Parts: sequence; structure tokens; C-alpha cells
Amino acid sequence: MSVLRDYASAVLQPTLPFDTSRELRTPTRYDEVVDSDGSLRPAWRNLASLALALTPDALNRVDGEITRFLADSGVTYIRPDVGAEPWQLDPMPLVLDSAGWATLDVGLAQRAELLNALLVDVYGEQTLLSSGTIPASVVFGHSGFARPVARVNGQEAHPLLLTGADLGRDENGEWHVLADRVQAPSGLGFTMQNRRAIAQVLPDLFHQNDLHRVEPYLAALRAALAGVSPEIASPRIVVLTPGTLSETAFDQAFLANSLGFPLVQGSDLVVHDGYVWMKPAGWPITAPSERVDVIVRRVDAEFCDPLELRSDSRLGVAGLSEAVRRGRVHLVNGLGAGVLENPGLLPFLPAACEHLLGERLRIPSVPTAWCGDEESRRTVVARLADGDPDLIVRTIDQPRKAVAGMSVDELTARIEAEPYRFVGQDKLPLSQAPVWNAADGTTSPTPLVFRAFTLRFGSSYRPLVGGLATVREHPDAAPRTKDVWVLKGTETEADQGLPEIAPLPFARAIPALAPRAQADMFWAGRYAERAEDLLRLLLTAQQQLDDSEGVKAPYAAVGAKALRQALSRVAGTRYEEPDREFRSLLLDTHRLGSAAHSISRLREALEGVRDQLSIDTWRVFAQFDRARVALQKSSHAHRTAESAGRMLSSTLSLYGVTANMIRDDGWHMIETGRYLERGLQLSRLISTCLLESRPARSEVQVLESVLVAAESVVTHRRRYRGAMHVSDALDLLLLDDRNPRSLAFALAQLRTHLAEMPLSTGSTRSERLLDHLEELVSGIDPAELSVPEGGRRADLAELLQEVTSQLEQLSDSIAQVHFESGPPPVPMSALSLVEEHDV
Repeated sequence: MSVLRDYASAVLQPTLPFDTSRELRTPTRYDEVVDSDGSLRPAWRNLASLALALTPDALNRVDGEITRFLADSGVTYIRPDVGAEPWQLDPMPLVLDSAGWATLDVGLAQRAELLNALLVDVYGEQTLLSSGTIPASVVFGHSGFARPVARVNGQEAHPLLLTGADLGRDENGEWHVLADRVQAPSGLGFTMQNRRAIAQVLPDLFHQNDLHRVEPYLAALRAALAGVSPEIASPRIVVLTPGTLSETAFDQAFLANSLGFPLVQGSDLVVHDGYVWMKPAGWPITAPSERVDVIVRRVDAEFCDPLELRSDSRLGVAGLSEAVRRGRVHLVNGLGAGVLENPGLLPFLPAACEHLLGERLRIPSVPTAWCGDEESRRTVVARLADGDPDLIVRTIDQPRKAVAGMSVDELTARIEAEPYRFVGQDKLPLSQAPVWNAADGTTSPTPLVFRAFTLRFGSSYRPLVGGLATVREHPDAAPRTKDVWVLKGTETEADQGLPEIAPLPFARAIPALAPRAQADMFWAGRYAERAEDLLRLLLTAQQQLDDSEGVKAPYAAVGAKALRQALSRVAGTRYEEPDREFRSLLLDTHRLGSAAHSISRLREALEGVRDQLSIDTWRVFAQFDRARVALQKSSHAHRTAESAGRMLSSTLSLYGVTANMIRDDGWHMIETGRYLERGLQLSRLISTCLLESRPARSEVQVLESVLVAAESVVTHRRRYRGAMHVSDALDLLLLDDRNPRSLAFALAQLRTHLAEMPLSTGSTRSERLLDHLEELVSGIDPAELSVPEGGRRADLAELLQEVTSQLEQLSDSIAQVHFESGPPPVPMSALSLVEEHDV
């Protein structure tokens, strides 16, 4: 059975027009695979031998492999009010032939050139406005118009480096631009990831067809960014992100990682002496030393500078607008580019194209009426009153959902009050493409939007040969995407039509890490160790409970009881029944101290430094997720220990990932966090389990449980032959500097890693606290500490309390020395600009 044949048959089934009223009429859609006569379209004919062989079983396998591949790569999309969701990729690509692409290619290049010229004119000479080609209120009434950068002689010739355009076909198969994406075009990283996934799971279909690879486009983008500042031989380039909660956080991090540029947040940068710098720890006392020359902006312009733009923003850099005006930093794309995303401009683009380029606009926009024009306003209001289902009304600078809940009367009143702020657009009967439904093993035709990208490379704009196709069953659904294949016209055609790109000048360097990124690395180390220690406690307690089941001796379950007390000290107690309690510790991300909470916070910390990490990191979290899902689906008690074991293995594999990191400040901070947390967890474990004196058999049970949980029982058996004694266990866990799980070893590692940090002098407070800790531990006498008085080892309790307090102070001092970079940002609206006096 062929999936494509079944799809073609379904698409060609005649529909009877029982009701031809406008409300029930189904628009004719152009199908991307099947022609009107039932044959495959030219692009698919080239793939027919392989594509027609795709069966439901084969597509089910491919769909599952794609899901696993994307999960292993940590690809997510963050929807507002929903949170992070797995990225969805349909196994059936959108395929375009070379002839069809050639026309689109020319049109996209022209549109990018037009938008660039329009941007230069609007912020410079403003000939379009003065001539009336574009009404001034369309531009000045849009929130994306950035007045701080408007000046006659200050514009770059080519402020737009990378543009995006959302396109859809009409019923005749003609492309129309639905929206221009030029402020901070997103999706290029998702596009690259989609291609990697499809190439991995559909190798036969992919490699046996001559289609354009997308990787050369990244090389071209990197070269273009490096050439933005021609006066600087090796410019420092960064990618400015709103942070890990951005909808396209993965896209931004992937791009930064692939290009080799640091991913920074606004708090990582500072304007000093008119230039933009990486903010050092200790700022403003410590002067910055790494200047930033080019910023790839993924933050909306209005949030980029709280001094001159949006005063309540904490995503930008104070003074950035002035640095841009002086030409001391280049923004890609420029601060004012957001005005070009204005749908109110669409009706005027044909005339603007004639005015600026002397050409006819090749790709039309979706039919749009600007309500600032009296005749257009009357038409839109009339269609709105008539309930025209093919009409979309929206403001010029807000999402469609901003007016979605309004009644016709309310929306009409808004239009009449501020007509220049509204447009009416025709709803295109978008083309359809087959989308695989794994639940029932069928394909269904679904409307499709295609996002194309255009890059200024050399002296011209070059569209990406390919792009990102999105299919949605309804507007509020999560996006499901398709890889876009463009077939080559000849075997010798260069990928992306680009010549071989010369390598950039080689300059070996390890860039400094922002204090915020160092803090993320430090806490990643702490949460990883915290998760590991709790999982070991849980697994040991479970094993002790299993071993004691059915044994009536009073000492049988004492080890499990002690470890449950240790778990309670870390994460509290929710349930008395062990299996429910352990499940909660593995699944409840809102329970402080639980393994689930630590793993969740570990992921958040690493998301903030994703550009620094290999893809193996996200495979680890995919294993966490699979273990969690398996536990949620099963009610059997043995599944708890099995899932905990899989989570522990994943945690340990993360150590292997970080072991392969370059030995920079970030790696040292991960290790610092890990060993500081190890010292804390060990101190708490011992103080919970070994302070109380017990009968001999019970003491042995508890000692063995503690040593197993601390991963030191094998070492103890080899080193201390014979019976277990508290003094021996304390010697091994506190003093043995050759035992990686001991307190002495942890302090030695802390010493090593802190010494490598740039701001460590040997006399900082954190290093002095470490001196005191090492001196305190070196004076320990295990024999004395093991002697109980009145059934309790008071000296051991006092020692461990001091160690815990000192380690917590050490954590605070590390943050003060290495992470703090000046006072936190305060909105200007919160500042008192006028001194008030009592009268």
C-alpha cells in the first residue's frame, strides 16, 4: 500500500456542492503533491520510484525516529501560556522543482532589496513619504518606527542583512507574501535542524535525489556577519537573545552554536565610553576588556535600550542606541527594521518598488486594504458588517489575536476611531500538503505556509534555497513543520548557488564567559550533583527495603529508615508509603529538593548556555524524559527503581559530556558547583545518619547504607578488611583525599578550579573561606568523632554543622566575586527624577 497513492485518491474524490452559500463553500486549494489531473507534480515525479514505495509502516517508523532524533537534540518550541513543547516535524517534505524555484528566487531577492531601500529611505531622506507614495501615518503610527535612529545622513547603505518572508499560494498556485519578517527573523536554526533530522531518518530518499544542501548557507551567513565591520579584521560577534523563555530560544542557541558566536543576554553587555563591551564580573569596579563589534539581534527593537526606547525593558543594553548612532557597533538587523513588518505597508509596496528600484514587484502581497484610506475603510467596515468569512481584520502592529475576541460593533468603533491603525486582509485559500497522522496511519491535506530567508552576501541578496514550511490544523495549534527540498536543475549546480566560501582569518582564542553564563554553569554543576546524590539515596533506600522485606529482625530496616530520614531532610516528606514517596521524588518538578526538581533546574541552567554545549547534552535529557514517561505509564512498584536507575545513568553520562568540554571558565564553574554540592550533600548525609549511636547490628546496617549511597562501599571493603566501624567510615568519607567522594577530595578540587578563575587572587573571600575549611578538615580525628556521649556524637554534629555553614558561605562568596556585575537593572519609571522636600 502506498501512502502517496492513497493521498492522491483522497484528494481527487469529488465533493458535491449541496449548499453553495458563501458560509459553507469550501475554497479550492492548490495541492503541493497532486496535480488537478491526478498525476504527481513535476517535483514529486523525480522522486516517484522511492516516494511511492513509502508505506504506512515505513512512515510510522520514520515518524517515531524523527521524534526521538529531535528529543535527543533537545529541540523545543516555547508557546506563550503553554511552555516548552517538543518540536514537530512531519516526515513528508515539501518538494519544489528547480523551475518553480527560479521564479521564487528572483522575487525573494527583489523583495529583500526593496525592503532594504525602503528602510534606508524611511529613516533617511523620506522621499516616499514626502511624495505621498506611502502615507506618513502608516509609518509614524507603527510602534516599530524607532525615532532615535531616524536621521538624514546617518543610515547604512545596507542595514538589512537577513530577511524572512512568510508565503502562501493561492488557488492557482501563485505565491503571495503573507508577512515580512525583518526585525529578528527566526526559523533558520529550526530549518537546519529539520534537514539534519530528515537526512538521518530518510537516507535513501534524501541521498538518492539531487537537492540543495543547506549547510553552505550557514557558512555564507558567518562570512556576511564577519564582513559587516570591514574596518575590523576579526570582529567580535555575539547573538543577543531575550533569554531561555523566548519562543524561539532553541533557534537562537542553535544559530549561535553553529556559527561559533557567544549567545548573550542584555545583562551580559554594557556600553562604556561609547562602545559596547562584554560586562566583566565586578563591574563597574572592573573595567571591561572585550569589545563587541557586531550584534545579531534577536530582541525586538523596543526592548533593546531602556534609555531611549522602552524604559521598563530588562532585555536590552542602556546606551545601545547612541552606540549605534555613532557607528561603534553594528546591529543585525538595525533597530528600526521592525517598521517593515507593518501590514499597512503592503498595499503601497508595488508603487514603492517602482519609485525605489524602477521595477515591477514580482511577488505580490496578500490583498490588503489600509483603513487609513477612506475608500478602503468603508469597504473593510462593510465586509465586516456583512460577516465576510474571507476577511481578516488586524492592527498594523499587534498579533491577530489582539482583536479576535471583539464583537463586530466594538471592532468597527475601534476602526472608526483610529482608522490608520487597522488593515483588512483577504484570507488566502492556502495550498495544501499531505501531513502524516501516526494515530490512524493516514495522511490528510493541511494548509501550508512557507517561510523563506534571504541573506545579503557579497553585493546582492541571496535567498536560501529551501526554507521552513509550517502546517497547522487551526491557528492556535502548535506548529508542525516540514523540511523543504528544492531539486537541482543539473548535477553540477552548486549547493545554494554559492561558490566555495573562503575560510575566515584564523584567530585562536577562548572568549571570556559572561558572569551570568558562569552562574548558569555553576548551578548546573550543583543541580547535577544534587540530582545524583538524591537518586543514589533513593535507590539505596529502595534496595534496603527490598532486602528487609519479610525479615523480622529489629535491625533489618534500620538502614532504609535512616536513608528515608536523609531524603526527608533534603526534600521533606509527602507520603508515608515508600513507593508513592519515591515516585513523587522522581516526578514532581515543583517539589523542592526532589530529583525531578533538580533535573528541571539543571535543564534550565544549561539552556542559558546552550551555545557552549554539545548536542550530547540534550540526549541526556531525552533519557531523563523517557524514564519519567515510563514511570508515569506504569503503576508497578519495580518501575520506580528501574526509572531511578535510568535517571542515575543519565546523570552519570552528563559527566562524560562535560569531561569533553574545553577547559575554560565555564567548565571550571561546573566543576566548582559540583564539588561544592558534593561536600554539602555528604555533610548532610552523615549528620542525618551517623550522629545517633545504635546497637552493633543496626550500626552496621546504617554504615553500609551510607557508604553505598556515598558510592564508597567497595573502597571501604578493600581498604578496611573486617567489621565496619564508624571511625573507618568517617576517615574514608571525610579525610581520604584519594577518595573522589570524600569531603577532603571535594575541597581540593574546589581549590584547583577556583584558582583558575580570572578574578581569583589567592586572597579573595571565597579562597579564604576555603583555607579555613581545609584547615578545619585536616584537624579531624575520626576516632574521637566516632565516640558517642549520651547516645549521640555531639562533636561530629558540631563539626558537620560548621562545615555546612562554611560551604554555604563559600557559595555566596563565589557568587559575589565571580557572578555579580553591578546593581540589577531598574526601570527608569521607578526612579525619582525630581528631589522631593517636605514643605
